[in-house]
Amino acid sequence: MKLWSKARGSRLRNPALRKKGFTLIEMVVVISMILILLSIALPMYNQSIIQARETTLKQNLATLNKVIDQYTLDKQKAPQTLEDLVSAGYLKFIPNDITGAKDSWQCDTEDSLKSIDQTQPGLTGCHSGSTQTALDGSAYSSW
Repeated sequence: MKLWSKARGSRLRNPALRKKGFTLIEMVVVISMILILLSIALPMYNQSIIQARETTLKQNLATLNKVIDQYTLDKQKAPQTLEDLVSAGYLKFIPNDITGAKDSWQCDTEDSLKSIDQTQPGLTGCHSGSTQTALDGSAYSSW
């Protein structure tokens, strides 16, 4: 009887002989902490993605409108389409709108009475064709 109790008891009490590993409670606590950290980090990550897309949209709008003005001053007539800017070498390509498509840009045409070449009114500026709203509450189409 002494051998049996000694062999069984010494194995559980001696830390060197105990099996290595994690208990279920330790695993639950670690997984809970990871989930809490993810629930904090994920919304912040999503917001930073949206801010980056909005910054890209603002830069694309500024570039398009600047190039339209340069084309109008150089050629003494406004471009008819955005493709005219690419074919004339003012742009390498038409940038994507915030929707991810190149053909969703909404371009404003000039009044034929105010245009330099009154026979063909052209583009005066562009804005986004998206119906979504920005983080600040304004519509992308109003930029």
